[in-house]
Amino acid sequence: MTGPGTWLRGLRRRLGERGTALAALLALVLLAIGPLVALPAVRCEVFGLGCRRPAPQPSAAEPARTATPRPLTPVEAATWGSYVALGDSYSAGEGAYATAADRAPTNRCRRTSQAYYHTIAKEFRFAGGSALWACSGATTQHVLKGKAGEPPQIERVNAGTSLVTISVGGNDAGFSRVLAGCVIRVPWSRACRDQGGEIADRLAALRLSLAEVLDAITERAPRARVIVLGYPRLFAETEGAAGDNLSIGDQQWLNSQARALNEVIRQVAADRDHQIAASGGAGSVEFIDAYSAFAGHEVGTPDPYVNGLKVDLAALAAEPASFHPTAGGYRALAALVSQQIKAGPGRPLHQYR
Repeated sequence: MTGPGTWLRGLRRRLGERGTALAALLALVLLAIGPLVALPAVRCEVFGLGCRRPAPQPSAAEPARTATPRPLTPVEAATWGSYVALGDSYSAGEGAYATAADRAPTNRCRRTSQAYYHTIAKEFRFAGGSALWACSGATTQHVLKGKAGEPPQIERVNAGTSLVTISVGGNDAGFSRVLAGCVIRVPWSRACRDQGGEIADRLAALRLSLAEVLDAITERAPRARVIVLGYPRLFAETEGAAGDNLSIGDQQWLNSQARALNEVIRQVAADRDHQIAASGGAGSVEFIDAYSAFAGHEVGTPDPYVNGLKVDLAALAAEPASFHPTAGGYRALAALVSQQIKAGPGRPLHQYR
């Protein structure tokens, strides 16, 4: 094997003086570029040898993989969107008035500044805002079809709704008429507890109509937490505690009917939530047992959370505030709702971040 020196000497012999000059020039070139050729960058750029390609980077169309999504907490699942309060007088705030607007004739749904909704809207930050659409006297059908000239409450719910609270069913069960039948005693009226058969029929119908309402809400807002409130017991079941011509037996019977109403609502809510969970849905339907919310503060006690019978003597009729919560009662309901929002449905929520 010959080296560069032998090759250059041979070139000088063949070309004479010119070969000597050319050989010297080539020697200088080889001395200059030899070290450079040894560099990896030069070998890669000039000869395409020894090149190291950089690792491929994700493009804008293919974002880098992120960590496994984490489940939302119960509060996050309730507050990522908007909050709407639906239902009847127990959600509207009937019975507790603090401002002129609370009693204004134009306030046809009698929504008041003392409704539990206001406490919840202040306590939690809802990314999509909040609104009170409950209407006094509303039944399940009013939620779906409207009342007092207002659009149906169901239309206030949409895919951006993350929390719905609702109390409904008391008017379907006819509790206002039941209470009137117990309190207002005239010779031709039926006894208080003779109304049991009618109430049972109404509760049977409520199972179907309440399921229709909850299905409509969860269809329009499939990721919402829907919190359904039960009703508190109103009477202390002690002699003279009610103060409204009600015996202890009548009070016990009325409280038992409230418990029966709550059980129907609980069962329907649980059935709807089970269907959502079984299908892997993102929302929930949760029941709040409010039966004992006013314990020690029933009608006739020293510090009642519920109004007793209030009579409009000019009209010879009960005032709307009768047997509805006071401001203290709505604060008690707000505490239950707040607790439920924080606790969650007692099962995993299929919502992730």
